[in-house]
Amino acid sequence: MVIRPLREEDSLEELTRLLNRAYKSLADAGLRYVATYQDAGVTRNRIGQGTCLVAVDNDRIIGTILYHPPAQTHGSAWLDRDDVGHISQLGVEPAMQSRGIAGALIAAAEAIARSSGAAEIALDTAEPAKHLIGWYERLGYRFIEYVSWDVTNYRSVVMSKMLAP
Repeated sequence: MVIRPLREEDSLEELTRLLNRAYKSLADAGLRYVATYQDAGVTRNRIGQGTCLVAVDNDRIIGTILYHPPAQTHGSAWLDRDDVGHISQLGVEPAMQSRGIAGALIAAAEAIARSSGAAEIALDTAEPAKHLIGWYERLGYRFIEYVSWDVTNYRSVVMSKMLAP
């Protein structure tokens, strides 16, 4: 597996279908994450706001994450800070989950954030997704605040991690 930036020749339709599949269990639980229903146009708009990384195995995209630099991070008191980057749209092909791919994608995004001078890297997830909150806590993320986005049907938990220089 290789983690690299999304390339122009990579298929946004393929990436979108991967995200839809990766978030399906959350949709089945009644959580309306954007990635559960977005189309390729939404994917294009979202990746235009940051650096999209993909995990590739045998020329097939099996995972993705989007890093937003501090200038592109907004929407809450914490995310509006000029030293906080943000990760979103983390997804791994369901058959490939629990193999360390998501952790490797997060580590790659954290490295980009660190090299760009961000002091913190934040994320948000659904408050009812206790399994995700616990996993992020094990990765060193801590609770910051709650936010309600217009595009979801749940209250989000914003979590953040300090980045060592």
